[in-house]
Amino acid sequence: MSAVAQSSSPAWSGDPAVLGLPVFVVGSISLGLALTGYVPPAAAASALPIILMATGLGLLISALWAAALGQSMVACIFGVFAAFWLSYSVLVLGLNHDWFKIPAADVVDSIALFQLSWAIAMGMLTIATLKLPAAFTAIAGLVVVALIMLVIATKNADADLTKAAGYVVFAFAAIGVYAFLGAASAASGGKGYPLGPSML
Repeated sequence: MSAVAQSSSPAWSGDPAVLGLPVFVVGSISLGLALTGYVPPAAAASALPIILMATGLGLLISALWAAALGQSMVACIFGVFAAFWLSYSVLVLGLNHDWFKIPAADVVDSIALFQLSWAIAMGMLTIATLKLPAAFTAIAGLVVVALIMLVIATKNADADLTKAAGYVVFAFAAIGVYAFLGAASAASGGKGYPLGPSML
């Protein structure tokens, strides 16, 4: 009998959050820096290497890991966020290289369409997390707030509101840092951090 057949341990184990949370945080920080003017608007795509190859890919791996463990809601959260970051990367690359042949007069509305669509989807995710610890609801809810702010900023060419949305991004990144440290503590044999009671 092979070693695989003799083993009773699952093929997948561990906690996908120890990968998913830090890659989420680094993408959020890079986006927040771009929105708050660390780089000029013309160089906003400088965040894409992190967002595409670390955050998007890392969250996709985390979602598959969670799904393999049967953690449907964790897989949902990581998968939805992976889709957001990957689609954001394609949007920015596509607009910068004119992949979609969107007329210049329609670019603003196209960006707002993306932001509004994701604000609605993240609103759904926020509602879906109400039975989870409050930290997860707070992250998703703050993403909705940032996206709504960006819709308004995009439609009105409001640089100050764009910068304010960047600070909201830093806020949900900070919650992600706290959640990661708790997951890492538990994964290394310590005690996890309290994430707050569920709202339902």
